Amino acid sequence: MADSSEMTMNLVVLGRTQTGKSAAGNSLLGSSDFASHRSPSSVTTCCSLGRSCRISGIIRRNGGELALRVRVLDTPSYPHSGLSKEQVRDTVSSALAHHFGEEGLHLALLVLRADLPLCPDESDHAIQFIQELLGPTWKDFTAVLLTHADKTEEAGFSEEAYLHSASSTLLSLLSSVQHKYIFLDNQKSIIKEERAIVLRKLLNFIRQNNYQALLLKHSKE
Repeated sequence: MADSSEMTMNLVVLGRTQTGKSAAGNSLLGSSDFASHRSPSSVTTCCSLGRSCRISGIIRRNGGELALRVRVLDTPSYPHSGLSKEQVRDTVSSALAHHFGEEGLHLALLVLRADLPLCPDESDHAIQFIQELLGPTWKDFTAVLLTHADKTEEAGFSEEAYLHSASSTLLSLLSSVQHKYIFLDNQKSIIKEERAIVLRKLLNFIRQNNYQALLLKHSKE
């Protein structure tokens, strides 16, 4: 908390190359802080923190309205085209402790493409990576962000129909994180109203944790 009239939401985006996690971070911030474009190699090679302006009209607590600030940590993809797993893990772990070490992390957002099937190996690697970063309570502090939702809509799938047809691998992952998931179209600039809906959903996930944050420590050398 910066003061009694506002709340800061600390987020980190994690995911494979070209899932759209940097673009998702920009959507959450309402900015273009993070480089995001198609590339034959991983675009993000280091962690960077983006901050939003004060956002009004999103959250009320104890009968009063609070202003919201959003902080998003963008991270190198895993697997990465130029960095080893250990390099990515150590880079992200150090950045989490540096930026969120005092206040804690509210949610890790595992970014997956809604228009591509989730394979068991990919899911297993993602879960193992998040477990190593966040520890045994990772399920309480992880949500899934399904990007490129516009492509599934173009294919005729509503969110309900999409989940009804989803692979057992994806359904198992969503179940493990207590069905904390959000569909996001980050192919175009997210409009203010859509951003407010997404932020309210994230705040609802945080509310389910009684507004607790995961305290992070520097990884052992």
